[in-house]
Amino acid sequence: MALGNDYELQDCGVARALEVVGERWTILILRDCLLGVRRFSDLQAHLDIAKGVLAQRLAGLVEHGLLEKRSDGGHPEYLLTEAGLAFAPVLATLAHWGKTYANPDDLPTRRWRHLCGTDLDQQGRCPRCDLVPPIRDVFSAPDPDRPTRRTDPVARRLDTEHRFLDPIRP
Repeated sequence: MALGNDYELQDCGVARALEVVGERWTILILRDCLLGVRRFSDLQAHLDIAKGVLAQRLAGLVEHGLLEKRSDGGHPEYLLTEAGLAFAPVLATLAHWGKTYANPDDLPTRRWRHLCGTDLDQQGRCPRCDLVPPIRDVFSAPDPDRPTRRTDPVARRLDTEHRFLDPIRP
C-alpha cells in the first residue's frame, strides 16, 4: 500500500506543514532556492534527484504557493514567494539541529551568517544584534574546517560565502 501524503485526522500545524513540505527532497529544494539555485537543471545536478521527482516536487511547491515559476523566454526559474521566504527560519533551525544532533561523522555543513559577521543561532537569530535578520541580510558559507565533498558545478559556485537569494547565475 502506498503511503499517503496527508494527515487529515491530525489536528495540528505540524501535520499541515508536513502535507506541504514533508515529502522527500522538498526541503532540500527550498534550501537550494534560498541559496539562489533557480533553474531546473541546476537543482537536478546539485541534488542528484530524478527529473520526474524534481518536476513533481517543484509543481507541488508552486501549487502550495512556496515557489513561483517565472520564464522570460529563456530557462524557467523558480523563485521563493513570501510563504517560501517565511520558511527560511525553519531551515535555519533544521540545519542547526542536523549539525548538532544528526551529524555523527562530522560531515560538511554550511554556516548561516548575518551581514554583521556573526553566525546565526539555532532559531535563525543574530546574537550580536539580537534580531532575526531579513533573509537578504544573511549569508551562507561552507565550514572552512569541513569542505564539501561535492564537485558538481552548482556546488563549486556555492563554495564561497554567498548571500541568500542572490542567483548563482547572472
